[in-house]
Amino acid sequence: LDSGGSCANAIATLGRLGAQAIYCGHVGDDEMGHLYAGLMTEACGSHALRFTSQAPTGKCLSIISAKDAERTMVTDLGAAIRLPELGDFGQIIDKSRVVHFTGYTLLDDPMRQVVLEAMERASQMGAKISIDAADPFVILLIKDLLWDLLERYADIFFLNAEEAQKLTDEPEEKAIFTIAERAGVDTVVVKLGAKGSLILHQGQLHRIAVHPVKAVDTTGAGDTYAGGYLYGVISGWDVPRSGRLASIVAAMTVGQIGAVVKNDDMLKEAISMAQNDR
Repeated sequence: LDSGGSCANAIATLGRLGAQAIYCGHVGDDEMGHLYAGLMTEACGSHALRFTSQAPTGKCLSIISAKDAERTMVTDLGAAIRLPELGDFGQIIDKSRVVHFTGYTLLDDPMRQVVLEAMERASQMGAKISIDAADPFVILLIKDLLWDLLERYADIFFLNAEEAQKLTDEPEEKAIFTIAERAGVDTVVVKLGAKGSLILHQGQLHRIAVHPVKAVDTTGAGDTYAGGYLYGVISGWDVPRSGRLASIVAAMTVGQIGAVVKNDDMLKEAISMAQNDR
């Protein structure tokens, strides 16, 4: 049992790596919600969770295949998508250099309207806006909205090969250019699993090799990839170095049970390896 959620995993990874990161979320005022708050504090040092008595804390059962370490998820988002207003989260946005969102938060109101307000506020304050597609079914449900938000707000966009294909009807190597050109996104990242990743930044394509690891549990690998990459962005690193860190942290995640690497020595080693191209 651990804290989770696509955005939460990315933010927790940022915090564990040493960035000043804070997670804004919505949980039930119940046993699970308070447990979640404690786990997020343990993961990244702080959080800005709101508690509600109107809905239970969201839950996800992740079932891991012993054959290939792939996961199947059974999810009840609960209070997570019922955030009624931006409120004091706006003050956190005002002080942020990067604000990260995931596609799950765009699926339904009232959360969707809150996220749209948050993106507009972040844009007005000059923060970089990072969006992770999160899941192929998100694209199937809100494809037009996603394109609109990419065009209006996104500076960095994360997605995997299947999501890229569903968004553009093209294979990933063509899709990455289509997304950047159509939406004007500065950085598009396509995660390819065992084949590494592609990063298109300001028209230049970078191929990031996968970091070798024995797969145990793939839960959260894409989330921690995003967290690793954003750490590089915040630290002023170039694209190859940021991509290497993302790949290393994602591999460390795959090599363990659980969605966030909590071993500080391993994360320090990941930063060192990325900086020294090892």
